[in-house]
Amino acid sequence: MAQLVAALITVHKVLRMLSDGKTYEQLKKDPTASYKRKLVAILTRLKDEGKLSDELYSRLYPTSEKIPQLYCLPKIHKKDVPFRPIVDYTGSIGYNTSRFLADILNPLIGQSELFVKNSKQLAEELSSVHMEEDELLVSHDVVSLFTSTPVKESLEVIRERLQCHSEWRCKTLLEIDDIMELLEFILSTTYFCFSGQIYRQKFGTAMGSPVSPLVANMFMEHLERKLLDTAPEDLKPKLWKRYVDDILEVVKIGSVEKLTEFLNQLDDSHNIKFTYEVEQGGQLPFLDLLLHRTENGGLKLQIYRKPTHTDQYLNFSSHHPIEHKLSVVRTLLERSQCLVTESEDRKQEDLHVEEALQACGYPKWTFNKVRRQIECKRDKKTRKQRDSSQRPVVVIPYVENVSEAVARIMRKHNVPVAMKPYKTLKTVLVHPKDKQEKEDLTECVYKVPCANCDKTYIGETGRKFGVRLQEHRTEVESKTGRTFTRSLRASSLTEHNKSALTDHATQENHVINWSQATVIDREPERFTRWIKEAIHIRNEGQQAMNRDEGSYQLSHAYDRFLDTASSRCVKNRKN
Repeated sequence: MAQLVAALITVHKVLRMLSDGKTYEQLKKDPTASYKRKLVAILTRLKDEGKLSDELYSRLYPTSEKIPQLYCLPKIHKKDVPFRPIVDYTGSIGYNTSRFLADILNPLIGQSELFVKNSKQLAEELSSVHMEEDELLVSHDVVSLFTSTPVKESLEVIRERLQCHSEWRCKTLLEIDDIMELLEFILSTTYFCFSGQIYRQKFGTAMGSPVSPLVANMFMEHLERKLLDTAPEDLKPKLWKRYVDDILEVVKIGSVEKLTEFLNQLDDSHNIKFTYEVEQGGQLPFLDLLLHRTENGGLKLQIYRKPTHTDQYLNFSSHHPIEHKLSVVRTLLERSQCLVTESEDRKQEDLHVEEALQACGYPKWTFNKVRRQIECKRDKKTRKQRDSSQRPVVVIPYVENVSEAVARIMRKHNVPVAMKPYKTLKTVLVHPKDKQEKEDLTECVYKVPCANCDKTYIGETGRKFGVRLQEHRTEVESKTGRTFTRSLRASSLTEHNKSALTDHATQENHVINWSQATVIDREPERFTRWIKEAIHIRNEGQQAMNRDEGSYQLSHAYDRFLDTASSRCVKNRKN
């Protein structure tokens, strides 16, 4: 009952957020097909002009028609627990194009000395800061940056940046107008579904689109340059360091409110608004740092943990590679070494880390081993830099004892391996997005059985499963619904239709069991989906209707492994 009430409250809060007519509007029909035609037209023209290679065109071409989904994560550390709206763009028509644009624009970000890429860089730059008695530590934060970023003004900023810099030209043959056309399309076609309804985002960018953080970052860089160029001298901060929308400043006492008012007027669209927090007792939290003013005017740094922090980390007994568990220890100990400025504070931080991780089951030897690794890390970095011929990392699913053996073999052949858990508690228990009906699933491998025999058809599609299934059904019914003479019946036995499913229905005079058709696998990457389709066809053996083994020709060297895996699955189902 409590879970149901919580779910209903969440839906109500999200729907109230979506009722903001300035930012969102409800659509009467799905715009996917229309948006897809527009994007394909742009990509095709760029390919015909020689600006996109065949390989890049194929990668950007939208093969999936998945509608982006909205889900919201609660900001439990803030008052009234507001939601952070995130749009899941993976598999949508513009996802690959958005990633492509993000790759082009990425070199233009962070060139300002006011930008910090992480806490480590900030800690290094704060080591030389000296504060006077009449100065104050302040942090500013933008209210809902992504949904407040004006698209039209951001496009103007990006065009100007592309014109002033040339680093991006080594990444693409596109001209500035081409990039802007694609970018405008991506930013103006933000839509998603929530609770069975489809919405369009009319203003701002969406968190979840690969290019959105770069667009928001560029607009923030534009605003901070405008601040430094136009602010009165008595309001200009002595220190200004920004991480996305979090800003750390050193300002004169008494100027905070005037500075905030000035900041809120910088955006000509009047959508970007700032809130601020001032130091209390000579302390100010910023990112994961707690800044302390010292008596000599300097700053000492400690690790900051929000009041909602629970010290819960990956449990040592979890089904994860040992490298993942050691990386938890390494990350926390290295953070202590890099960020904490005083040795006594560093000892206390290390002790806190050890106690927290021991509560999660980490034995003493893990800390000793990681400390030894940290000590010789500099030498390892040097050796890695010398090895320029190293191959790309191969990612394999983690199965205890099996994956380690596979990794050892591959590393003997200079193939670096990373392991990834294929099932976690999060994937099993946490489902923030709307549950999709079977017919609406995209990027899948599916199975269609015969009602008269044990044969099944295996197929794959990037589009909606229901749409692909209806195409199969329409073709089958168009063939089986005809009245056959003897000669037509004889010719139909040798006729090859578009699908082997239709061949089976017409040649065997069997009925397809459409109601039992089901999705058996999901995979957003098309080439990987082809491999999975081939594996499922091979596993079906003689029971497969398919006339070939799918789009990917799977080597028979894997037959022994597939037989073993298939036998194990059957045994598990019986048990």
